[in-house]
Amino acid sequence: MADELLPQPDTADIELVKVLHALGDPVRLRLLAIYADGAEHTCDPRGLGLEQLHKSTVSHHMRVLREAGITSTRSAGRNRFVRLRCDDLDARFPGLLDALLRSLER
Repeated sequence: MADELLPQPDTADIELVKVLHALGDPVRLRLLAIYADGAEHTCDPRGLGLEQLHKSTVSHHMRVLREAGITSTRSAGRNRFVRLRCDDLDARFPGLLDALLRSLER
């Protein structure tokens, strides 16, 4: 079975209001900080340091981030891998991602 990208908005269709709305939740902000390393991450709450959350809750947060255009999700068999869309976000909203990540470091 081939890898498949789940539906996500094209770069030009990413809307600032949707991005900011998606990041208005503390769990999704934490996921943003985790994904900022540029690597692909699984949907396993334990691998993300979110053991206190049910897997379906984490999946919901990941879907919100993907539908807002913040992340890209690749499906490979029964596994899903998530990556931050750094280049797309920087192209659409220059400096936004850096500002958000700097604010999370404080």
